[in-house]
Amino acid sequence: MEAVAAQMAALSCEVPVVCAYLELCAPDLAAATQILLGHGVRAITIVPLFLGVGRHAREDLPTLVDALRAQHPNVEFTLQPAVGEDPRLVQLLAQIALDGS
Repeated sequence: MEAVAAQMAALSCEVPVVCAYLELCAPDLAAATQILLGHGVRAITIVPLFLGVGRHAREDLPTLVDALRAQHPNVEFTLQPAVGEDPRLVQLLAQIALDGS
């Protein structure tokens, strides 16, 4: 996840990027939001780096985002689908797997 954030920063230095974790690591989503708000951000896009769409992506994350929307009504929160649902990633993973054969 940190490598993805670093690559995003390299591609677009104007977009602040903060990683957030649902469990076991810090910062959590609320703390990452506070960091971004401290930088003056008023629109936050959340990109779940999940390959599958399990309970976290389906239930936990939308509940957390709803709570953030209620807590910060002047901030626009966009929750994107999990990256594992993006056909470009599925194609890239298949290509990587085939290249290893």
